[in-house]
Amino acid sequence: MWRLKIGEGSNDPYLFSTNNFAGRQTWVFDPEAGTPEERAEVEEARQNFYKNRRHVRASSDLIWRMQFLREKNFKQTIPPIKIEDGEEITDEKATNALRRAVHYFAALQSSDGHWPAENAGPMFFVPPFVICCYITGHLNTMFPAEYRKEILRYVYNHQNEDGGWGLHLEGHSIMFGTVLNYICLRILGEGPDGGQDNACARARKWILDRGGVTHIPSWGKNWLSILGVFEWTGCNPMPPEFWLLPSFLPIHPAKMWVYCRLVYMPFSYIYGKRFVGPITPLILQLREELYIQSYNEIKWMKVRHLCAKEDLYYPHPWLQDLLWDSLYVLAEPLLTRWPLNKLVREKALQVTMKHIHYEDEISRYITVRVVEKAICMLACWVEDPNGDYFKKHLARMKDFIWIAEDGIKMQSFGSQLWDASLTIQALLASDLTNEIGPVLSRGNDFIKISQVRDNSSGDFRRMYRHMSKGSWTFSDQDQGLQLSDCTTEALKCCLLFSMMPPEIVGEKMEPEWLFNAVNILLSLQSKNGGFAAWEPARAGHWLDLLNPVEFLEDIVVEHEYVECTASTIQAFVLFKKLHPKHRKREIDSSIRNAVR
Repeated sequence: MWRLKIGEGSNDPYLFSTNNFAGRQTWVFDPEAGTPEERAEVEEARQNFYKNRRHVRASSDLIWRMQFLREKNFKQTIPPIKIEDGEEITDEKATNALRRAVHYFAALQSSDGHWPAENAGPMFFVPPFVICCYITGHLNTMFPAEYRKEILRYVYNHQNEDGGWGLHLEGHSIMFGTVLNYICLRILGEGPDGGQDNACARARKWILDRGGVTHIPSWGKNWLSILGVFEWTGCNPMPPEFWLLPSFLPIHPAKMWVYCRLVYMPFSYIYGKRFVGPITPLILQLREELYIQSYNEIKWMKVRHLCAKEDLYYPHPWLQDLLWDSLYVLAEPLLTRWPLNKLVREKALQVTMKHIHYEDEISRYITVRVVEKAICMLACWVEDPNGDYFKKHLARMKDFIWIAEDGIKMQSFGSQLWDASLTIQALLASDLTNEIGPVLSRGNDFIKISQVRDNSSGDFRRMYRHMSKGSWTFSDQDQGLQLSDCTTEALKCCLLFSMMPPEIVGEKMEPEWLFNAVNILLSLQSKNGGFAAWEPARAGHWLDLLNPVEFLEDIVVEHEYVECTASTIQAFVLFKKLHPKHRKREIDSSIRNAVR
């Protein structure tokens, strides 16, 4: 049986933590674990999901809930409340219904104070990890038999009726999702016509009916070129020289949204190397299976701008295509020939890899999320297959794996802090604190221990990072990337706890660390009054015209968000009541501008 482990490290010398792995969630498989009744319960959940997969596409996250409730021997003692049509809803019945929910949810709290939860859904998260492990020769070690079985279950469960896969599990079929998941099945051992319900044959027909993989969007072209199922000459350029640009330019990397920046950083390194994985018999078979013409007859230059209509959410403006063509025709031929390949390209690759290593180290090799994780891990292997950087990446792969009744999926990353903050506020709002004191105390401890205690190492601004000391992340302290709304929601919890008896909720946070949280929030407000999410909005929205991703929009630069802004207003208003003198003028001005 699968079991969820909380807050555990290991004896792996390549695994390290800033706070003893608080919040870490990892799954392990024990073939001897579980009674026959427990195994039957899990199998029933799997079968129920499969029967209803066309109607309810997301899992209900049952496996860890079953485990936690069983381990805590939880028995619901409050009877269910049922209201008949026309019946009056009394205060007593409403309160009992609330108590029933609160006690159930309290039982699902983990030992370190957070509430585990799946944070997945996109159907392009699993295949890149399978591709990486295949290329690097770690498929069997990172995904042994039981893992592969559950990955196959997940892919089968979320195949659409037309044979394709979507951008996410509830989406219509697109070329990007279908090609990557087809390749995932083939790497995991399914034949070209095999798989549950003829999954591979149906998927290949969907692909070929829409022109073959030459119509996959740009990210797909990049992944297929890395795998050896596409040619780099069929991709738009991603020159690593981008990371050498002077900071005063409007398109400098420091002005990009952090997720966009950290996708294209490792991609540009691999592109600059023109790396291609081993050409195995399977790769040669895929070259035959996925194209409507012979692989050797494809005019690669002419397929660079092709994109299936199912994937085309954001068509490239003509100006962007002109930019790619200019780079392709003029810049790349110069940068890849002597002497510029020695004077410029090699330096660009070194600088790019320096940034990759920095991002990996300050996030304890978690990176910012799953897409970046896979590409950074592969880039480190390309640099040195036997190096410590790659081994540190492997040690953190389990942090992304999640098990539910629909199989194994890869998480964007965890949402431990976010879920804990909102859950605690809901529990406090129930006005049942005297019944759940230990739960609130553990939650208080988790939030305090999850606050980021230091800025990133070295000259973090030169490495395109913003201050982070005093912030909270979306997941845990180790990941380290500050987020405005996570900081505000955690700050609200700390402020609320400070007004409650410590014998119920534990010791309150030291004022210094509340002040540090305020400092970083003030730094994330834009001139227009709105609050950005991860970093200050450093560039104009016109840069989104250069978005190269056909199936996503508004990803190039950071934006201000109503949700982050409203959350920060709430935190500042509460903070003012408890600490009215601290940075009073700045906070008053910030609230006025945020409301505006």
